[in-house]
Amino acid sequence: MQTTSTNICERMGRSQELSNSKRGTVIGCHLCNKSIRDISWLLNIPQSAVSGIITK
Repeated sequence: MQTTSTNICERMGRSQELSNSKRGTVIGCHLCNKSIRDISWLLNIPQSAVSGIITK
């Protein structure tokens, strides 16, 4: 029988922040007219994170 976690923070916690180099790569791809979806797929990070980096 599997035990499930009752602490929501353990199941849905925030991931670690992206490194400066990965942020720079996102910006570089954006400046080269890559779509948010393409950048997300290339770097294996969520589209919301890509969008947030571009917005900031």
